[in-house]
Amino acid sequence: MAADPSNAQIADALQELGDLYELDGAIVHRVVAYRSAAKAVREASVSVAARAREGRASELPGIGKTLQEKILALAETGTIPAAERLRAKFPPGLIALTRLPGLGPKRARLLYSELGVDSPEALREAAEGQRLRSVKGLGPKFEQSMLAALERAGQQPPDGGGRVLLPRAMQIGEALVAGLLDGAGEDARVELAGSIRRRADSVKDIDIVAVTDDPAALLERLGGLEEIERVSSSGSAGARARTHAGVGVDLRIAAPGALGSLLQHFTGSGAHNTALREAAVRRGLHVSEYGILDDATGETEPFATERDVYARLGLAYIEPELRENRGELAAAADGTLPRLIELADIRGDLHSHTIASDGHYTIEEMGRAARELGHEYLAITDHSASHGFGNAVSAEQLERQIELVAEANERVDGIELLAGSEVNILPDGSLDYDDELLARLDWVIASVHTSFGASEQAMTERMITAIEHPLVRAIGHPTGRKIEQRDPYALDLEAVFAAAARAGTMLEINANPDRRDLSDVHARAAARAGVQILIDSDAHRTDTLGNMRWGIATARRAWLSADQVANTRPWSKLRRKRRPRPAK
Repeated sequence: MAADPSNAQIADALQELGDLYELDGAIVHRVVAYRSAAKAVREASVSVAARAREGRASELPGIGKTLQEKILALAETGTIPAAERLRAKFPPGLIALTRLPGLGPKRARLLYSELGVDSPEALREAAEGQRLRSVKGLGPKFEQSMLAALERAGQQPPDGGGRVLLPRAMQIGEALVAGLLDGAGEDARVELAGSIRRRADSVKDIDIVAVTDDPAALLERLGGLEEIERVSSSGSAGARARTHAGVGVDLRIAAPGALGSLLQHFTGSGAHNTALREAAVRRGLHVSEYGILDDATGETEPFATERDVYARLGLAYIEPELRENRGELAAAADGTLPRLIELADIRGDLHSHTIASDGHYTIEEMGRAARELGHEYLAITDHSASHGFGNAVSAEQLERQIELVAEANERVDGIELLAGSEVNILPDGSLDYDDELLARLDWVIASVHTSFGASEQAMTERMITAIEHPLVRAIGHPTGRKIEQRDPYALDLEAVFAAAARAGTMLEINANPDRRDLSDVHARAAARAGVQILIDSDAHRTDTLGNMRWGIATARRAWLSADQVANTRPWSKLRRKRRPRPAK
């Protein structure tokens, strides 16, 4: 019997089937069902094919009887009959077009019917010949975006270069660590390392370090974990493996007593470790995963803790999030490392959504959930009238929302609920509510949600105009990036930071894990420019109020302390900092 298809292969097949149905004009619910199923399969931590053979694939969210049958057919025959029938209707290159960002099946079908574009090569030729703009609804910017998308696609490495967002990587990694520790001896220690431990935005592989007196037993447990698809190499010092979620695993093993050396080395980053080794060599010391070799004695000393490693090198302990070779070694040497912000320092959340716009819970439900997290205040900031997608709140509805927040505030004890809005910044920098209505709100955060393709000058002027509006307290997700999905829009950040510092307008670290915007690098630069930083969850559900932890991770990577973050203060202090409304 042939090997079962991987979860990634099954997900790709279901995604393709959804795209084929959309190309064929199927109803939207069928298309969405296949795409949702593809997402569930791709994120599954166990073998979906094995579950299908057991008749249990329907235990996954979004997988019903019909999809169970299609997955089983793929596992047993290598194909899905419905996909074979649909593929026969379209040129193979047309299906490849649907994979390009910004195109998708609907536009691919439009270009095929209008211009005969049936492959990436035909698309490039049409774009370079400026023929795409002849199709209604498209234009020169679309042509340029397609050429850029084709260029990026051509630069992808053979394996796709896929990365996993930090929360998903941590979920998988923590399950692996728990599985490895299950039944291990008392001497065993297993820890996540690498970019997960440094809390990077996304992760290529999962690095795990372990110390044990019985490496063979640990390696046997690794191969038996239900999350592991295959172990590609194995030896007494560690193993390489791949999970059913498609993420590589690098396990390194050492003897007890050497955990500190092993963990320091494999936490990285590479740039930090290189700088550390070069500094150590100047002192006659050589740092590796095995310990520190002293030229004077010729002996290598292993260390049980990372603090001991850094202390032996004459350095203060450097938190993992700072290990990027951005000045942390010099600061550790002269005692100027910051006390980094912690989740417990946060007093409130000033960006959340409810059923009034595109959230999923009521004001009261969001308030109670925020209170359970220990927040002292929560701003309800549903989308304004022209944010460009989903439900929006008209001026009249916002007036009613102010009343609803006040009523909920009376019913929910132990937290202060604030009436606010996430106001859209229009292309000219103006806002889509009038000042009289905005002045009635407790909190105004302004964000760009439309017209991302403006020039750097136009976008910078747009942002600065909003920053200087006296009723705008903060700018949400300031660069518009989506990690691994969308680049930031063109923006002169130095000018933006200077304007925010002058105006006293806060800039947000949006803690949604696919945004983390401002990034760590930009947040550090903003704070150095004198900008007060705000960390918000941008929660659309009660459980995503917990996104705050990813914003804290970004802030720590940005070297931020609690006093540089506005919402570590009580609302009474933040409220007093409100700027006066401009005179008419």
